[in-house]
Amino acid sequence: MSKRIAVALAATLAVATMMSTQAQARPELVDISGDYAPGTIVVKTHERRLYLILESGRAMRYPVGVGKAGKQWSGTTKIDGKYLNPAWSPPSEVRRDKPYMPDVIPGGSPRNPMGVAAMTLAGGEYAIHGTNVPGSVGGFVSYGCIRMLNDDISDLYRRVPVGTTVTVTR
Repeated sequence: MSKRIAVALAATLAVATMMSTQAQARPELVDISGDYAPGTIVVKTHERRLYLILESGRAMRYPVGVGKAGKQWSGTTKIDGKYLNPAWSPPSEVRRDKPYMPDVIPGGSPRNPMGVAAMTLAGGEYAIHGTNVPGSVGGFVSYGCIRMLNDDISDLYRRVPVGTTVTVTR
């Protein structure tokens, strides 16, 4: 192998390692206060964190991206569907702001903003989902959806069933 190819390969591996380190799942076991039943998902928008409530005042905490200014909401709903590698159709509000978007982006496409999994929320066009832009997790970035790292949504997806209560606070 030539020295030039070896250097290029080493650089590629270094970048891939850095990117995979950035996008690793980061759930933490933490204490939480509040009157939430075990199994409830609580999203604290101001913290940009999602909590899966466990027993005895403990929770799994995940970093999330939340609604940008004017796109945030609060309230209680339930997960009404779970999907792996979901296709995505831009809601009317997104289409209004970005008319160039295609009608459907297939599941598994690197351009699909839903990532590897999505859990839809009853009563609206919102979901808790993965992302194709891991650097956006932790910000005020969405049209109201709760955005997670792909490894984190995969972990949460395995832990909760359809019907799980989701409470979003500001």
